[in-house]
Amino acid sequence: MTDACEKPSQLTDACEKPSQLTDACEKPSQLIAAITAAGLDTVEGAFAYQGGEDFDKPGLGHRRRTRITLFHEVDEVDESDEAGQSHTLYLKRYGREPLKTRLGRFIATGRFTSAAEAEFANIQSTHAAGIKTMIPVICGADSSGRSYLVVTSVPGDAIERCLEKFLAGSDAPTVAQLTKDLACLVSKLHSGRLVHRDLYASHIFLDQTPEGPQLYLIDLARLFSPRLRFFRWRVKDLAQLKYSMPGKWIDRYWQVFMDTYLKGSSSAGTCYERAIDRKVARMSNRTRRKVRGGKLETYEDRPGN
Repeated sequence: MTDACEKPSQLTDACEKPSQLTDACEKPSQLIAAITAAGLDTVEGAFAYQGGEDFDKPGLGHRRRTRITLFHEVDEVDESDEAGQSHTLYLKRYGREPLKTRLGRFIATGRFTSAAEAEFANIQSTHAAGIKTMIPVICGADSSGRSYLVVTSVPGDAIERCLEKFLAGSDAPTVAQLTKDLACLVSKLHSGRLVHRDLYASHIFLDQTPEGPQLYLIDLARLFSPRLRFFRWRVKDLAQLKYSMPGKWIDRYWQVFMDTYLKGSSSAGTCYERAIDRKVARMSNRTRRKVRGGKLETYEDRPGN
């Protein structure tokens, strides 16, 4: 493998990460108070919590994911901007994990840590890379192997669901700029020597704001920093993204994405494109076999190795 494949050029100014985390990572005191009042400040309280709406998804196994809404208790003397607000949060609860799962995390990260603590650290690493994502609020673990995590929601909707509408309602320069922003997001991730391992369109959210479209990366439980075969892991991320994006966008803007991601390196581009297309072909073949066997699946359920 050539250096062009192993070491893409440095980020351009358009993709540079900020030197410090933004205020978005700060947790309002009222939010912490609401979490404490709901009993979500302990492992026992988190696992006993019965409120919210559970999300059922194939493959969750020992995991349970719940969307909850917490309200502030308004005090007559409380004149802060936070008073009376509500917060939509996600409570992730992890039961006792198999030994194989724990050993796999140790091999990947070099640390013995709970699932929730690992995801909490992944979210912090993503913020540090200059990528918008959820805010980690609190996590905890007990000696039995149970752990939990509370995070904020992100605005917008998954590009898996909303990109077609965005393409139909936007001119070419606007879509091209969004494509470059998406390439910068992935470039920031990989330049920080991080890989997502589930970089499907369902895990990238698009929020259309008065300042322009904003992108958020979610579902960071499997994110890690590989010590070996980094090119292979980058290709996996890129192939998952290409595989899950609308065909219309692929036809018109994939090259724009790759040119931005690789900073115009033609030698690296050829190497990456071949590896990505081989990976996408294997994923497509696997899906066709599943469909023929009557086993329909979501992007997240498709094996990526």
